[in-house]
Amino acid sequence: MPKLSVVVPFHNVGAYAPDTLRSLANNADPDFEFLLVDDCSTDDTPYVLDRWESRIPQARVIRHATNQGVAQARNTGIDAATGDWITFLDGDDWYAPGHLRAMVDRVEALGCDFARTDHVQSNARNRQIRYAPAKLRDTVMNPRDGIAPASMVTMVDYPFVPFGIYSGRLFRDGASRFETKLRTAEDRLWVWRLHLKADTYAALSLHGVFYRRGVTTSLTQITDNRQLDFIPSYDLLLEEVARDPEADRFLPKAVRTYCAMIAFHMAKSDQYEPAVARRLGRDVTDGLARMPQGVLDETLASMDTTRSTMLQRLRGARRAA
Repeated sequence: MPKLSVVVPFHNVGAYAPDTLRSLANNADPDFEFLLVDDCSTDDTPYVLDRWESRIPQARVIRHATNQGVAQARNTGIDAATGDWITFLDGDDWYAPGHLRAMVDRVEALGCDFARTDHVQSNARNRQIRYAPAKLRDTVMNPRDGIAPASMVTMVDYPFVPFGIYSGRLFRDGASRFETKLRTAEDRLWVWRLHLKADTYAALSLHGVFYRRGVTTSLTQITDNRQLDFIPSYDLLLEEVARDPEADRFLPKAVRTYCAMIAFHMAKSDQYEPAVARRLGRDVTDGLARMPQGVLDETLASMDTTRSTMLQRLRGARRAA
């Protein structure tokens, strides 16, 4: 059984896939397997994968006959994984040599359920380290302590799934799968669930994974209805947190983050297709009405004036209708 399974979804990233695959080859180890999931690419990604598959020890290409989205691509990789640990990488990002071995060695030394790492954000030739907002480093902590308080940036505000390593125990019997009905924001819900359900975690001071920004095929660049999936994502989150024994502790953080996401999307709604922008306005108004109203009152009172005023206006539109 391999020590680590590396799950890498690919969809129409032919221009960047060679860098990604070269970095996997540079991290190859007899203890590692690489599961390369082609989510029905229509560019030259399948040919790039075919050329590289034999160059990466213990690599296997898995193909989807239809495009199913990143959530299902990750689930496909999880289902095929046999390692003690699982990590993820996006098909246009890459690793520094030795990063995977360093990550495995450190998490095993700590003996926790999962660990998150920092990352290097790459925008053309500009590089900047982005730090995981953990209270401590290289120390085992309670994942629930990485959620609150609402007023601070915490680990659930660091929803980058690839920047971490996760025990295979978390995925047994179909657990810890990604919500396939979400085409975007599936990572935010997944990270919240991880912090609510796991027992232990750590933050590792590693900077060996590179996140490529400004890619035109990235889901962050789309302007269609997929952008609105943050709404059902946070609706699901609120439902689950409301049932949690510590709901009073975590609902303020969930509501505040949901409100921040609404404000973010409304601020750039002029970039969306007109029908999408109209639907966004309707859907976020309905979403505000579904939130626990007492918690929402407290949240809006504590937010900055610009966002609070905008959210109050949207909330009032529902009441006036």
